[in-house]
Amino acid sequence: MNDLDQLYQQVILDHSRERHGAGALESPDAVSHQVNPTCGDEVTLGVRVVAGRLEALGWEGDGCSISQASISIMHDLVVGADLDFVARLEADFDTLMHSRGRGVDDVVLDELEDAAAFEGVSKYPNRIKCALLGWIALKDALLKAGVPLHGAKVS
Repeated sequence: MNDLDQLYQQVILDHSRERHGAGALESPDAVSHQVNPTCGDEVTLGVRVVAGRLEALGWEGDGCSISQASISIMHDLVVGADLDFVARLEADFDTLMHSRGRGVDDVVLDELEDAAAFEGVSKYPNRIKCALLGWIALKDALLKAGVPLHGAKVS
């Protein structure tokens, strides 16, 4: 394992242990509950949107380190961001997860920040759903809140 792979693995482990944004959101605009039936990972995610920005996101979930870390990192990337940026991040993460380990442009990796740590996960088709679980919940919650992500890929 090279140094970058070790760093990425550590980022995932750190976020799976210290879950940013974990906890139910008070007074959400909408909530989504998603389950990965292949492994049992699950998340209940709430959002609050104000003036075209994702003001708050809270979540409760159980599952593997990949699913829980992905949600934690997603939280850090999207809270406070405008919805166009959130849609672009979602599309970039989806592209990364479906790259099958072939890699993506450095611009995409830079924009994804810590979420770039999941590049290695894309080599394992049975783990991709784990990494995407929170993003699917986010898209669903925003849709329920009446603010669908324009430009986001439909899963």
